[in-house]
Amino acid sequence: MTGPSTLRPADPSRPPAARDSAELPLIAAVVRAVALAVVLPVRLLWELVAATGRAVHRYLLTPVGRFLWHWLLRPLGWLLRHALWRPLAWVLRTLVGLPLVWLARGLGWLARYLLLIPLAWLFGELVVPSLRWLARLLAPVGRALAAGLVLLARGLWWVVRVVGAALVWAWRLAGRVLRFLYRLALRPLGLALGWVWRHTAVPVGRALRAAWRATVAPAARWLRRAVLDPARRTVREVLTALGLRR
Repeated sequence: MTGPSTLRPADPSRPPAARDSAELPLIAAVVRAVALAVVLPVRLLWELVAATGRAVHRYLLTPVGRFLWHWLLRPLGWLLRHALWRPLAWVLRTLVGLPLVWLARGLGWLARYLLLIPLAWLFGELVVPSLRWLARLLAPVGRALAAGLVLLARGLWWVVRVVGAALVWAWRLAGRVLRFLYRLALRPLGLALGWVWRHTAVPVGRALRAAWRATVAPAARWLRRAVLDPARRTVREVLTALGLRR
């Protein structure tokens, strides 16, 4: 029998990798205990609920659904089809559809011989001659309007040409001004900003990346090796031993 072990402070002379290796078994044991006490009961409860749901679906819901379909829904559908739908369809087709067809045919005959044919005769005998006479009367006015429209179009075309030439000249002038401003101010400003970026932001970004690699990345690797991996292995081993996972 050996005496109780005492916790000793870590030796500063030992390398960090050796100290991490010595601490991993103790942390892994704690993580396994937490997994057995917390995660495993929740998983077992979930498996029990799932098994109960499958049993209820297989032995209760499926037989009840089949019984209702064969002994209630199918007979009710047959009764509604033969006792209600087919007689109702015959009544609608015989007592409503055929009279509506006859009525539509009679109204079509009346509209043709009492409305369309008289209107066509009136249009051909009265409206068309009146339109021809009005066209002959307004022909000089139409020619004058056409000549005026031609003159207006020519004037508008001249205005468009003048305005277009002015716009082209203004565009070229603006291009020259902008090119002069670019050479005078924008290009030197861009060069200055690039120099400032290369000598300030880039070194700061490199320093931040180096600090991340030196602090956060090792802590994340230690957390994964010391906590997450032991907990995952413990839960998988227990579930495999209980036959809940292959």
